[in-house]
Amino acid sequence: MITFNDLMKQKLVSESKINDSSIIIDLINEHDTSHMIKGHNYYHNESEILNRKQYYYKDGFKTEDNTKSNHKIPHNWHKLLVDQKVSFLVGKPVVFQCNNTDKDDKSSKEYEERLNLILGEEWDDNLTELAKNSSNKGTEWLHIYINEEGKFKFLIIPAEEVIPIYDTSLQENLEAILRYYLVEVNGKDRIRVEWWTRDTVTFYIQNDSGEYVLDDTESTNPDSHYYYNDIGYGWGKVPFIEFPNNQERYSDLKYYKELADNYDLNVSDLANNLSEIQEIITILKGYEGTKLDEFYENLRYYKAIKVSGEGGVDKLELNIPIEAKKEHLDRLEENIFLFGQGVNLKTDVFGNAPSGVSLKFMYTLLDLKASVMERKFRKSIKRLLWFATEYINIIDKKNYDSATIQVTFRKTMITNDRENVEIAKNSKGIISDETIVANHPWVEDVAEELNRLEKQATPIDLDNLGDE
Repeated sequence: MITFNDLMKQKLVSESKINDSSIIIDLINEHDTSHMIKGHNYYHNESEILNRKQYYYKDGFKTEDNTKSNHKIPHNWHKLLVDQKVSFLVGKPVVFQCNNTDKDDKSSKEYEERLNLILGEEWDDNLTELAKNSSNKGTEWLHIYINEEGKFKFLIIPAEEVIPIYDTSLQENLEAILRYYLVEVNGKDRIRVEWWTRDTVTFYIQNDSGEYVLDDTESTNPDSHYYYNDIGYGWGKVPFIEFPNNQERYSDLKYYKELADNYDLNVSDLANNLSEIQEIITILKGYEGTKLDEFYENLRYYKAIKVSGEGGVDKLELNIPIEAKKEHLDRLEENIFLFGQGVNLKTDVFGNAPSGVSLKFMYTLLDLKASVMERKFRKSIKRLLWFATEYINIIDKKNYDSATIQVTFRKTMITNDRENVEIAKNSKGIISDETIVANHPWVEDVAEELNRLEKQATPIDLDNLGDE
């Protein structure tokens, strides 16, 4: 991995520009995105079984057989497992709460409201996409910017387009981002490059000889990150945030791809066998003819076969081991959920009305997998909050600190509501009302529910509700 310090030492980059076009070419050529594309394809049910071909040997050469049955039946296990994790982890909006012990502090409440207003429902939707894409590719990126109207915005950038440059090989401090993508110039495809540093962005375009030169379509190049009162500024940080799936940046697909492929292969082979089951293999003994097509034509027309001596005709029928196939497929399905760390809702181990404890046990593996993403995403969201807070402080002339914001994920799972309500009811006086409300199965918006409770003139006695 090449680092920013390496580039600086070799004088290949300055504070804002790339001094040597060849470094762009090398970075792009070395950027391997094959695993990202594979994860994306499998999520959209484009697995390897779709590329399968049937062959036979003719005159010693391997030849594609277009007449043989060749069913290609993909099973979208990857999408099922990814959607389970995404819905479990970010199905409910992430909560931002200011860690201030003074409940009457209006400034903290205003800060929370301002953050939620800036990020809004657009953030909730983007977070879902980030979790899905990161699960497929191993990582995904979010770009922070201020639009022409002066509003705080963010945009998901495909990981295939982003090459991060860190200060050292430890990947701690992001020093630059090289983003590249195809554009059309005079009817030809060209690669456009954006070189983002802590304070500026420089645009390059690929010329006819394949080298990268400054893009003269940009009036200011290099340019500032954003403008305020017609003055250009830089964030002081590279305005890109990585949302990794795990420490290794592996796709979820890596852990069960071969199992899913084998499931597709066996089901497709079984479909082929069933299609060919009526095709009986004929064994000829002492047949006087020489050509097989002549044999089948005589059989069709005369309904008889002429043989000599002790000749005769036998038939060989295809015998499909259905039970063995079923047992193998069941085991594959079980292992896909096991190593994919998902929840197999077909299981009948816990009966028709499982308790809260057994439901939690069902979600153990999914919770383990989602918790890894949660830890990584929490750090990423804290970086997003830093940018949002900087924007608020500039626009509103405040001095808020993003470190005071607590990020809470509210995982979604099938629960026994009756047990949860009883637990909440029995916790009255032991823990705070806010904690009880936050964990009540009927509450979607904790802050809104607490406001409703404050405005409620006459408390409702839930214990005696409906006794009259």
